[in-house]
Amino acid sequence: MDRFKIHGGKKLQGSVEISGSKNAALPILVATLLTDETCVLHRVPNLRDVRTTLKILEYLGKKVEYKNNTVTITANGPLKNNLPYELVKQMRASFWVAGPLLTRFKKAEIPLPGGCAIGVRPVDIHLKGFEKLGATCETKAGNVIISAQKLSPAKIVLRFPSVGATQNLLMCACLIPGETVLENVAKEPEVDDVIAFLNKMGAAIYTDDKGRLVIRGQHVMHGAEHTVVADRIETGSFILAAAATRGDVTVQHCVPEHNSILLDDLQEAGFTLTITDDSVRVHPYDGPIKALRVRTAPYPGFATDLQAPWMTLMTLCEGTAEIDEDIFENRFMHAPELVRMGADIATEKSIARVTGVKKLSAAHVQSSDLRGGFALVMAGLCAEGETEVERVYHIDRGYENLEQKLTALGADIVRFNPDKNDF
Repeated sequence: MDRFKIHGGKKLQGSVEISGSKNAALPILVATLLTDETCVLHRVPNLRDVRTTLKILEYLGKKVEYKNNTVTITANGPLKNNLPYELVKQMRASFWVAGPLLTRFKKAEIPLPGGCAIGVRPVDIHLKGFEKLGATCETKAGNVIISAQKLSPAKIVLRFPSVGATQNLLMCACLIPGETVLENVAKEPEVDDVIAFLNKMGAAIYTDDKGRLVIRGQHVMHGAEHTVVADRIETGSFILAAAATRGDVTVQHCVPEHNSILLDDLQEAGFTLTITDDSVRVHPYDGPIKALRVRTAPYPGFATDLQAPWMTLMTLCEGTAEIDEDIFENRFMHAPELVRMGADIATEKSIARVTGVKKLSAAHVQSSDLRGGFALVMAGLCAEGETEVERVYHIDRGYENLEQKLTALGADIVRFNPDKNDF
């Protein structure tokens, strides 16, 4: 399996262009199942999860062309309404096909999903929403079978503002004539981007004065063309990497307001930023990094996907920082690996206390999930000596051309596979 070898101690310098959002691209790709007409999507990042989603679309009956970050999706015969476990186990987002398939065929059979090992991410919120729309859900031999004689519009209150459930129910409701209302919904920018695409396809979705999503279902959806929004997690990751290495980096073609909490926290920690409509510059800073307390929360709160790289930054703070992980349990698996690199971190249930050290040391570490993997790469960039990061496939799920982008900023990082003796 591929690994990264990093010689640390170099300040990142220059500019980097942000890719399209993985977390918006995946549901938007899935939404093309709502129509037989052609859909063209631009700024689709070349990532493992994206390639898995394209395989899913092809299995279900779509013709897919992917070139230069543009995907063209057309009909290629009748669609299937089920998926094999071999595809689903690679990525949790594969469960999102349930909404479009249910609303089109009144039946969908999907294996229970896999994905990152960062705790249980139950699909019960999705299923209870489908039941409100008139479906029945049963689990058999590891598969979820969702079916309905007829689907009807409904008022649905989510027990938690789940991004996946919000998007899945949005897609399902688009082809249910009448008015469906979703309450306690996710408000992430990726959800807004999915809504923008669905409305281009002919949907009628808006947010009312109570913050609820109102979907006026249509009888048919059409093809559309759309450019995916910038990836706010990649944006935040590069900003944090620049800060941790005490570099001078401009992050371009992003949407700074999508990371407003992070930017505020970084400035409170001591860093100077220049923020425009579509860029953030992290200025060189050699002073003390202030220890802060952050708590992850649904958008617009501190993003759980930035908790791990933030922890890497806090390993170099003055004093003791505290991180409350309120979204997912078991999302501190990167902490022991950071400790191997000289960090001082104590975790207890959902809280991590990080006491800053003067420097990190290189070590052989392995990533256990996507964002934790980036946190280890960040640590390797800061550490003295040669760091080796295993299980790069986790990182490839969410960062397009990561080593090329970091190399362009002056990092000493290479990818290699020891099993192939290619290094």
